Amino acid sequence: MKKHKNVVIFLIKFFATYFLLFAIYSIYLQKSQKKIDGFKTASITTIVADQTVSVLDFFGYDAGAYQHKKELSVKLLIGDKYTARVIEGCNSISIIILFVAFIIAFAGSLKATVLYSFFGSLFIYIINILRIAFLSVMLFKHPNHQEVLHNLVFPAIIYGTVFLLWVIWVDKFSNYKK
Repeated sequence: MKKHKNVVIFLIKFFATYFLLFAIYSIYLQKSQKKIDGFKTASITTIVADQTVSVLDFFGYDAGAYQHKKELSVKLLIGDKYTARVIEGCNSISIIILFVAFIIAFAGSLKATVLYSFFGSLFIYIINILRIAFLSVMLFKHPNHQEVLHNLVFPAIIYGTVFLLWVIWVDKFSNYKK
């Protein structure tokens, strides 16, 4: 057992952090989403959609975001064309929770852990908005490539970003490096 102590500690810290953050997020979703008397997505999902529209507008696209009337999602339009939808899973919070749980499980100094968790989460959030904007443009221009774009390319962007941040954390800041 002694030789597996670091693995056990990592797993306890990871799962404790993950489940605590996930529980908090689940409570937030229960309070902020509704399916009765019309659909309303969580405010963070709406904010992500609105910020995606701002990015699209910045790059010259006439974009809009509208609450879907028949599901918990926000419709993204370029011009009058429905190009994508933003659902709870697209707002990056779940992946940020996974990211932070890993950073805490492989903790470095308190200051480094807090700062890296914060700035890494912010970076993931920004990459995610850019990813959704890019996906919207690609679906607008190449709708027949939806499967490849949505199921392969765009998950690779977000998960690749998280993996790269994890590698940097373990290599440069984690106490396990030493």
